[in-house]
Amino acid sequence: MEIGTVSAAQNYAALRPATQPSGRESGSLFGQVAMDFAQTLATGEQVAKDAMVGKADPHSLVQALAQTELAVETAVTVRNKVVEAYQEILRMPV
Repeated sequence: MEIGTVSAAQNYAALRPATQPSGRESGSLFGQVAMDFAQTLATGEQVAKDAMVGKADPHSLVQALAQTELAVETAVTVRNKVVEAYQEILRMPV
């Protein structure tokens, strides 16, 4: 089965909203952080697309990728801390 680039792009665009945070937690601090994270990723993706077709300069591409990398590293660090805390709670005697 061969997947064409057009169908792959269409499938990707159709599934893209699944990664967006829902609006129900938008009032909380965590909701705002999730929205900022999603916005940073979307901005980095858009600048990368623009750079591929020649609409963005290399400096803005590097800056957007650096911001995206920092956001992902921060999210991974927070996730690791949450998992570590959860494991510590599980080790506590009852």
